[in-house]
Amino acid sequence: MIAIIDYGVGNLFSLCSSFQKIGAEVTVTSDPEVISSAEKLILPGVGAFGDAMGKLRDSGLDTLIREQAKQGKPIMGICLGMQMLFEKSYEYGEHEGLGLLKGSVIPMEGRIPAELKIPHIGWNALHFQKESRLFRYIKENDCVYFVHSYYADNCEESVIATAEYGAELTAAVEMGNVMGCQFHPEKSGEVGLNILRAFSAMEEFA
Repeated sequence: MIAIIDYGVGNLFSLCSSFQKIGAEVTVTSDPEVISSAEKLILPGVGAFGDAMGKLRDSGLDTLIREQAKQGKPIMGICLGMQMLFEKSYEYGEHEGLGLLKGSVIPMEGRIPAELKIPHIGWNALHFQKESRLFRYIKENDCVYFVHSYYADNCEESVIATAEYGAELTAAVEMGNVMGCQFHPEKSGEVGLNILRAFSAMEEFA
């Protein structure tokens, strides 16, 4: 069973529907016991980094997620959920993340050409940087749907794909059992569903 972690942030209905569409057993939950017993975890997220991390800490789920990661359980963050996997973010100040991946989250403003709109909204091709189990059912240059104003930086060891938007921006990461997509698989058509299929098929790490 896949648990989508509900901590008050994120479009959980569309994510749940996407997993159901591919035949995966999925539940939306904030119950620590259910999260602990799940085979895999999804950390969703929309909105501001600091607020989302505050909600995780207030619920105690930040500690639980770290514990589950140490045990080798596959965990995938989506959009803001991916950003929260890193050490810190500089969105409206400086905020500590979960620290499961090395790197930080920085604004696109000043790092991409000024004529490009922020937030980055739309379909962009994936440029693979290394082999990944998340991509077993998709191919180079397949397009996915983004909505973001910040991106992960100084995270070369975990980057598995980038997308070009005036610069090569981090699109997806994977390090052992911890992985994430800056884009929204649940809004990315068949390509996104195939990424969710790949995650659903992953085994727990020893």
